[in-house]
Amino acid sequence: MKIEIRGVEKLSFRERQVVALKEMGVNNRQVAQRLGLTEGTVSTLLNRAKKKGYEVVIVLKGDPLALFGSDDEEDTELD
Repeated sequence: MKIEIRGVEKLSFRERQVVALKEMGVNNRQVAQRLGLTEGTVSTLLNRAKKKGYEVVIVLKGDPLALFGSDDEEDTELD
């Protein structure tokens, strides 16, 4: 599994850092500690990033959820 942030080019360096950490599940207090910022600054950066319209996409390799059957089954054409 891979996480991709689309629209990241619109974000500042600090906004990118905050978004990446937040998307990995790090809370605001921990982000602030890691980056040497206040929690208020982390919130501000996250809000600015959201207004710029980035999008987080999860990219799954293959068919990990087995939505299309097993590899043992014969391939069928979808028309």
